[in-house]
Amino acid sequence: MIKVAMLSKWHVHAVDYAREAMQHPDIEISVIWDEDSARGESWAAELGVPFEPKLENVLKNPDIDGVIVDTPTSMHKEVILAAAQHNKHIYSEKVLAFTVADCEEIFQAVEQNVVQLMLSLPRLTEDYYLYAQKALDEGLIGTLTSIRCRCAHNGAVADWLPEYFYDKKLCGGGALIDLGAHPIYLSNRLAGPAKAVTARLHTFLDHLQVDDNAAVIVEYESGALGILETSFVSNGSPFQLELYGTDGTIMIEDTSVKIRSTKLSNENWATPSDIPAPIPTPMEQWADAIQNGAKPTITTDDMLKLTQINEAAKQSHEENRRVVIK
Repeated sequence: MIKVAMLSKWHVHAVDYAREAMQHPDIEISVIWDEDSARGESWAAELGVPFEPKLENVLKNPDIDGVIVDTPTSMHKEVILAAAQHNKHIYSEKVLAFTVADCEEIFQAVEQNVVQLMLSLPRLTEDYYLYAQKALDEGLIGTLTSIRCRCAHNGAVADWLPEYFYDKKLCGGGALIDLGAHPIYLSNRLAGPAKAVTARLHTFLDHLQVDDNAAVIVEYESGALGILETSFVSNGSPFQLELYGTDGTIMIEDTSVKIRSTKLSNENWATPSDIPAPIPTPMEQWADAIQNGAKPTITTDDMLKLTQINEAAKQSHEENRRVVIK
């Protein structure tokens, strides 16, 4: 049994991760810590586990095998480094850290202390992504020329996101660094290494201090272009992933997949019959790595390049220029 500590209920997905952990046969939530003691005590009472007000006491506890990190993003580096140094396995909400340098420091600590690190990048385990990757690898759309991905919701308009999600110091940004992570990490996988980024991190609602509507153009080393979109001010916007190649196109909307290709017998739009089954979730992969030494499909490269694009996009917007990735 993997005994874990939930570190903060700050992020909106903390409750989801707690639920997934409780439903996993080999994970047990043993303790709660939160930088907001009142919130942590309430959550601990709800889950029927102890609340520990001092993080150091949680990390020193030899009965705790791992931690699930949902603190403000600004605390990730400090908390994750401390967990690694106390030999705790780490599952974290995205992004891992604000800068590439901070990510590399975390990777070094994780390697030195021989612990498992997992970042929640769940769409890399979904069937529609797996099909897109498979079709691309098999050459069904020829050479990739463009990729577009949009992930957006109405959280700022309908006011269901917590107010602190618009705190630039805590979050490091707004829509792009949070919801925009999904288009970034999916496109990184499908299009490969990036060489330059041009971004606009726009604030549509004047009372917010972070971007609520963002678009990023990514130039990839392959020659392909990426158009990545995210928003907190879009009602009814579907998730969209589009791949355009020299021999075909893949269109994904929510979980619906269709392809048109010169490599198929019929060049009309078709619904693929060979969509792979989803693979284990990030948390399932994390548990398997801890218990059995299994190699996760979500890698430190995925984690690093997510931050790399975010960091370059922020710089592009602030300096009003195209940023070359070195």
